[in-house]
Amino acid sequence: MKTLQTTFFLFVFVPLVNSAPPIQQESLQFYEYDTELTMGSLIQQDYEMQSKDLRKDGTNVSLDTSLRLQGDDSERNVPPTKDTNLPTCLLCVCLSGSVYCEEIDIEAVPPLPKETAYLYARFNKIKRIAVSDFADITTLRRIDFSGNRIEEIEDGAFSKLLLLEELSLAENRLIKLPVLPPKLTTFNANQNRIKSRGIKANAFKKLTNLAYLYLGHNALESVPLNLPESLRILHLQYNNITTITDDTFCKSNNTRYIRTRMDEIRMEGNPILLAKHVNAFSCLRTLPVGTYY
Repeated sequence: MKTLQTTFFLFVFVPLVNSAPPIQQESLQFYEYDTELTMGSLIQQDYEMQSKDLRKDGTNVSLDTSLRLQGDDSERNVPPTKDTNLPTCLLCVCLSGSVYCEEIDIEAVPPLPKETAYLYARFNKIKRIAVSDFADITTLRRIDFSGNRIEEIEDGAFSKLLLLEELSLAENRLIKLPVLPPKLTTFNANQNRIKSRGIKANAFKKLTNLAYLYLGHNALESVPLNLPESLRILHLQYNNITTITDDTFCKSNNTRYIRTRMDEIRMEGNPILLAKHVNAFSCLRTLPVGTYY
């Protein structure tokens, strides 16, 4: 009897116990698959929603880019700048109408804020000055390009700068002078390669405010003509000047003429004996600095 009960027990319950694990495993597999499917659907829906938003703005980005944007709210919420002067004022120093771009190895004149009055761009690698560099900047009063590599200045580059009073082109590679603005008081072109043929006959005649003219250490063969009466300081040292006439500084047809404002003329370092041209200085209050014997 006991043997029949044992046999009945094994026959009924053992198959039930052995069949349980496959059912649990199958259920577990279904759950994991369902989770992956659900997450995939959410990601796809999120991507499609973001893609629609981005397409409205005319932007096309990948899923990875979209997700990175979603995960970095701090970058996404920063508004874009509309300051068109920002690049120049990051490269240079902009302060109260003055722009300082010194010793930063720029090769061209940077775009300037429209209110710029003073530009200091010394000791760079600028080779050329174009008309467009200052076309919209009419407020400039002082420009300093000393210590660059300027070889060419387009005609009219400074013609619209009606307020410009001081211009320095010293220590460059110029062989001729540009047309200068009318209100200039100081012009410095020391240490270039300028020859007399690179200066027009009336280059300084109409500059009635010009007081300081520096043309030392060039290749001039003669003193520039038609120097304005306003001139106080004239530097022509270390050129190749060999001749001076009675009309260079004075007026040969007017013996009473005196150049009252001229305080200093430097002509040392030129291959000329000034003592041979005494009449050329008769209208001056002081003799030029140079070689007399």
